[in-house]
Amino acid sequence: MTAAWLLRRLGAIVLVLLVVSFTVFGITQLLPGNAAVMILGEFATADQRHAMELTLGLNDPWWQQYLRWLGGILRGDWGTSIGLSRPVTSLVGIALARSAALAAGTLIVVCVVAIPVGVAGALWRGSRFDLLIGLFAYLGASVPEFVTATLLLVLVGDSGGGWLPAGGFTPLADGVAGFARHMVLPVATLSLILIAHLSRQVRSEMADVLGSDYVRAARVKGLSAPRILLAHALRNALAPAAAVLSLDVGYLLGGILVVEEVFAWPGLGRLLIYAVQNRDLPLMQAATLVMAAVYTLSNLAADIVIAWLDPRVHYA
Repeated sequence: MTAAWLLRRLGAIVLVLLVVSFTVFGITQLLPGNAAVMILGEFATADQRHAMELTLGLNDPWWQQYLRWLGGILRGDWGTSIGLSRPVTSLVGIALARSAALAAGTLIVVCVVAIPVGVAGALWRGSRFDLLIGLFAYLGASVPEFVTATLLLVLVGDSGGGWLPAGGFTPLADGVAGFARHMVLPVATLSLILIAHLSRQVRSEMADVLGSDYVRAARVKGLSAPRILLAHALRNALAPAAAVLSLDVGYLLGGILVVEEVFAWPGLGRLLIYAVQNRDLPLMQAATLVMAAVYTLSNLAADIVIAWLDPRVHYA
């Protein structure tokens, strides 16, 4: 990996975000309704609407509005929410931090569970344990998030007689225990499909690596099984899994919309749903752009991790 490659990738990310920003802005401009009417209400007079349109610059050509909006983003001024009357930057920042906590917890659970399960399945190929892993993977990948969330609410949520909160959010400042208890069900819902997906990927890659020539050569040299597994096989098997995990971030961004709404978790997904339902254009544009930035940066991080795991990978 060279500095030139990293600069090119960062340049590509900037280009992708510019395309996304243009697309999102164009779509919001085509939506029915008027921002002046949303702010003043449907009973405002024509003169009041006209004055508000002049203030917001809605009568300017679309390309001037886009450049003004893009310039505000680059300056850190993302506008004001129409429905909440608060700066979009603060709203998106708070919601992003809460969604990031949910996503980080999910990724930790997925890595801790899926990697050992996949390795065990590769070591005991064809066993009952391997068949059980395959069955779990098929079930986990086929059940939608809203079904999993509903089952968890009924089985272990406090509304169904369980001990875990059925929804809501407790700030971390109010106590780690309360914050963690509210995270359990959303994280479990998001983790199920990712564990099923990643465990099968690790199992497949590990099985191929264990049958490779260099692993057989390591056995001939007399290296111990744990050393062969950890120092040689696992590192190379995890490189493709890292790429798959980065693609699963796209699922995580999509699944988090449903999960945050079901469990009333006030994150970025729920904020975007609010923006769409209330036609809050500045909030909608900012939330979508942030999601695109997270996805592109996660792919860059995956490429860096792959190069670190596999010495054969070189980015020129």
